[in-house]
Amino acid sequence: MSADYELAQVNIGRILAPFDSEAMYGFTSKLEEVNAVADGAEGFVWRLVDEGGADATDFRVFGDEWLAVNLSVWTSPEALHAYVFGPEHRAMLKRRREWFAHLAEAYSAMWWVPAGHRPALPEAEKRLTILREKGPTAEAFTMKESFPEPA
Repeated sequence: MSADYELAQVNIGRILAPFDSEAMYGFTSKLEEVNAVADGAEGFVWRLVDEGGADATDFRVFGDEWLAVNLSVWTSPEALHAYVFGPEHRAMLKRRREWFAHLAEAYSAMWWVPAGHRPALPEAEKRLTILREKGPTAEAFTMKESFPEPA
């Protein structure tokens, strides 16, 4: 990977209950720990956090109060993959149906950004929309079908 580009990723989920509810406790009680693993992971660059620097549970996308979002930047697809499928995060993935509804359309997208760029939520929404409308392209792609960084 060059130092010219970094990999942005967004994933969204339709929560089944408010984050402060007992139904979401299994998720929220582990969130700080899982975020700390991401923050310390090789290849981690940045993630969207609230004003207190904790997490992104207060943010929503597409004007939907039930669509939670995670937005981050990594040095490479390999670094992101290692974190996502590492033991701490994988344990949460296995339980995701306890807290999040199944989404029929694309809920995760990746794209290359110039090094130092930190995407905002409208950009993330745009990339998900592109993926949903066009399928994987250099503008928005998936872990299964990725594209190399721009030349």
